Amino acid sequence: MPNLSKERGLGTGQLQMYRAFSVFLCFLFVFVTQARAETEYPPYSNLYVNDYAAIIDRRDEIYIQDALEALRTETGIEFTVLTIRNTSLYDHHGPIEPFATGLFNHWGIGNAAKNDGVLMLISRNDRKMRIEVGSGYGRTKDRPMKRIIDNIIIPDFKRDAYSSGIRRGVDAVVYDLAGYYPGDKDSGFVTRSINRVDRFIDRFSGWFVAALAAIFGGAALVYKRWRRRSPRKCPRDGSRMSRLDEDQDNEHLYDGQKTEEHLKSVDYDVWTCRQCDHVTIEAYRSWYTRYGACRLCNYQTLQGDTTILNHATTSSTGLKRIDYHCHNCRSEYSATVTIARISNSSSRGGGSSFGGGSSSGGGASGSW
Repeated sequence: MPNLSKERGLGTGQLQMYRAFSVFLCFLFVFVTQARAETEYPPYSNLYVNDYAAIIDRRDEIYIQDALEALRTETGIEFTVLTIRNTSLYDHHGPIEPFATGLFNHWGIGNAAKNDGVLMLISRNDRKMRIEVGSGYGRTKDRPMKRIIDNIIIPDFKRDAYSSGIRRGVDAVVYDLAGYYPGDKDSGFVTRSINRVDRFIDRFSGWFVAALAAIFGGAALVYKRWRRRSPRKCPRDGSRMSRLDEDQDNEHLYDGQKTEEHLKSVDYDVWTCRQCDHVTIEAYRSWYTRYGACRLCNYQTLQGDTTILNHATTSSTGLKRIDYHCHNCRSEYSATVTIARISNSSSRGGGSSFGGGSSSGGGASGSW
C-alpha cells in the first residue's frame, strides 16, 4: 500500500484528517443511498378503512367498517382496506407486490403470534390492487384471493364501480376467512337466506343495468347515425340537399374546422342545394376527445399537458401546472391548479394500533 504521507507530502496530522474525511464520506454515501431507496409508506388513521383515493361511498365505508370491526371482535383477524391514488406518491416505482408486503409489515397488520392479518390495497391511478395476507396462512390463500379479485372485484373496477367492488370483495374475503358473511354469524336461517338473496341481486344487478345501458346506448347511436344521414331540405326553396363527401366538404370549411377534423375532436357534415347553391354546415363533436376549446380562437383544438409541482398529502393540498397549446392558432399559455388534499377515512371505531403481525408475500394481485 503506498505511503500517502511520502507521496503527497502530507504530515501526520494532515494524514489523519484525510483518513477521517474519507470515512465520513463513505458513511454519508451509504446513508444517502439507503434513505433514497426507502419507501415512504402512508400512515393510517383507522384500523379498518383508509380511503385516501376517495373512491368508497360513505354508505359502503360504514358497512365495511362495521364488517371488519365485527370480524376482529369475533375471530381476532385484523383485516384492513387501503386505497391510494398511486404508489409513486410514496416513492415506489414498480410492481405493487413489494409495496404491499412492505406496507403490511410497516403497519404490523394482524396478531403477532398468529400472523393472520389481511390487507386489501387498491392503487387507483396505477389500476392495480393486491390482497396481502399474513405469513401464518402460508400460500393457502393465494388461489382463493386470486379468484375473489378476478371474479368479483375487477369486473366492478372495469366499469368504474370501485365502491361496490371493494364492498363485495370484503364480503367474499370475510366469507373465506371466517366461513360466514358479515352479519350472518349469529343470525338465523331465514335471515341468512335473505342476506344471500340480497347479495346475489347486488352482484348481478350491476351487470343487468350495464346491459340495459349498452342496449339503449346502441339504439341511441343507431338513431343518431340515421338522423345524421337522413335527407335535408333546403331552407330557401325546399328542394332536396346533397351531403358532400370528406374531400369535397373541406372546400367549405375554415382552417380551424379542418384542424378539428384532423384531430377528430369535431366532425363536420356539409349539405349543399344544387338549385340555389345554399350551404348548411353541421358540427358533431366527438364523445371522447382530449381537446378543449381554445380561449383565443374558440376551436376544439386546445391540448393541455399536466406537470405535478407538489403532490397532495393527507395534511396539505398539492399544486399542478397545465401547459396549454392550440393546434390551430398556435397560442400557448399555462395555468396552475390546486390539487385537493387526500381525504382521510373517518376514525370512527378505528382503535389505536395493529397487533404487530407480518407477511412473507402471500396473497394475490390484479389489474384492470
